[in-house]
Amino acid sequence: MKIKLLFTSLFVSVLFLNVSVAEEKGSGLKFYTGMFDFSDEGARSQLFGIQHQDSNLYRETMIGEVSPITGAMITQDNAVYLYSGLETNYSLGLFKLTPSFTPGYYNKGNGKDLGHGLEFKTEVQLSLDLGENTNLGMSYNHVSNASLGDKNPGANSYTFNFLQKF
Repeated sequence: MKIKLLFTSLFVSVLFLNVSVAEEKGSGLKFYTGMFDFSDEGARSQLFGIQHQDSNLYRETMIGEVSPITGAMITQDNAVYLYSGLETNYSLGLFKLTPSFTPGYYNKGNGKDLGHGLEFKTEVQLSLDLGENTNLGMSYNHVSNASLGDKNPGANSYTFNFLQKF
């Protein structure tokens, strides 16, 4: 219950505190929920997250347009992951394929010990374009410390995503 209250408070705070974000063309907020570490029955936990995307800062590269993302996720067990990285979007008609890479800080809270504070999240998302400014999708991600710590159990997660661009 506390986690839902915290997520709701974070959601409302972001809406009021990021007025300048809403005025930028190409910026968006993604809200997501799903299952953290679904492949480890003993560590499975519901997660909630928010992510800011800014298409105004994109760079054309050999793999397409790359843009920055920044976000936070919290699990039902109070594990927290704060991250910032890059994503690219590929249009597939009504669908978008979005791979991303985000290094970040992980704190296990009462959840799974991933072995290090520095973790790396790789993610792939498939979303349905519901209009010029709205996407609904599902994603899979893997969080790992790339063997920086004494142990590297990793965590596999899936999420359902709602993106609103402003």
